Amino acid sequence: MAKGIEIREAHFPGRAPIDAYGNGGFRFADMSHRGSILCLPSGIHGWDKDEGSPLTLADIERVLDEAGDIEVLLVGTGKEIRPLPADIKAALRERKISSDPMSTGAAVRTFNVMLAESRAVAAALIAV
Repeated sequence: MAKGIEIREAHFPGRAPIDAYGNGGFRFADMSHRGSILCLPSGIHGWDKDEGSPLTLADIERVLDEAGDIEVLLVGTGKEIRPLPADIKAALRERKISSDPMSTGAAVRTFNVMLAESRAVAAALIAV
């Protein structure tokens, strides 16, 4: 019996630098992903987030789940820098994660440097 196309959640099971960003997506590990991404210790995950909607605690649930392996969360908020909501900052601080909102381009560059230094870094990157 023939099966249809199986749609799975986008996930790259490893840590990799971001090679390029723009045109609504990212390139990493010889692959490309259209849309936003979370770069976590468990890998790179597709993230259903866009510039137009505010960040919520639910949006960073996966980050909070992996908090034990993260010291710094870089948040690429799109083309413009947007401050993180107070409840998100408090939840991260509670788990001893320092957070830094910046444009997505700046977050990609900073993530790559910190990853190369083997730092405990994660990134939430909104596609531009």
